[in-house]
Amino acid sequence: MTHTIYFGDNLPLLRGMPAASVDLIYVDPPFNTGRVQRHTRVKTVRSAQGDRTGFQGRRYRTVQVGSRSFDDAFDDYLAFLEPRLRQARRLLAPHGTLYFHIDYREVHYCKVLLDAMFGRECFLNEIIWAYDYGGKPKSRWPAKHDNILVYVQDPKRYTFNADDVERIPYMAPGLVGPEKAARGKRVTDVWWHTIVPTRGKERTGYPTQKPLGILRRIVQASSNPGDLVLDFFAGSGTTGAACLEQGRRFVLIDDNPQALAVMARRFAGVEDIEWVGWDPAGP
Repeated sequence: MTHTIYFGDNLPLLRGMPAASVDLIYVDPPFNTGRVQRHTRVKTVRSAQGDRTGFQGRRYRTVQVGSRSFDDAFDDYLAFLEPRLRQARRLLAPHGTLYFHIDYREVHYCKVLLDAMFGRECFLNEIIWAYDYGGKPKSRWPAKHDNILVYVQDPKRYTFNADDVERIPYMAPGLVGPEKAARGKRVTDVWWHTIVPTRGKERTGYPTQKPLGILRRIVQASSNPGDLVLDFFAGSGTTGAACLEQGRRFVLIDDNPQALAVMARRFAGVEDIEWVGWDPAGP
């Protein structure tokens, strides 16, 4: 089973791929927040003049050990996305599915664009990924969800493995009886799932890293073992990690050197990955 990771602009790379060659596409593009997305890694060291207080009143000093960032602002966001999404549709196999991950700022415009491109009959779902982390302003309802738009190439023929996705606990198990409560319920279009824990083993330090559990669910439901999965805004490589776990092939593309460096560390020791335009053994 072979996999490929490309460093470069995704549009010409997508144009060079053969039509109808991909079984599942997941994309998590920049959200057009209008600001630089940044993640700073820190550690603490014991110091009597430290800026933090820890266990039993011990003082610690904060030391910055690294920072990763990318610019997330576009003058014409839809003009940036449209040619790439047209290529995505061209690349999808007849039974293929596209998962498009975005947030509340642009989701309405993106859905109109995708409806026109795929046809409204090919719109399968809007998934709401809900989480509860970060600041909560008092001037409005805190925004604590992302939107994932799901489109299929053919509404009469697409892969969906409902029984392969893990079941989750009922929110009110007393209302369904002990047998159903023990079995759990099928996942709906609202996914309550934590973000990547700030100190968890899964965390890579990439600013917009998505949880493995989200990608695992997508890969399980909308592809089969051995299928080819494409992510052309690959970031930290979580789509690839889910594919390795579930026995799928993957193609990842990103033009941010920091993303490729993260993926090189994440996939160190994994065989059968072809790196194009990037040396994973480099500095």
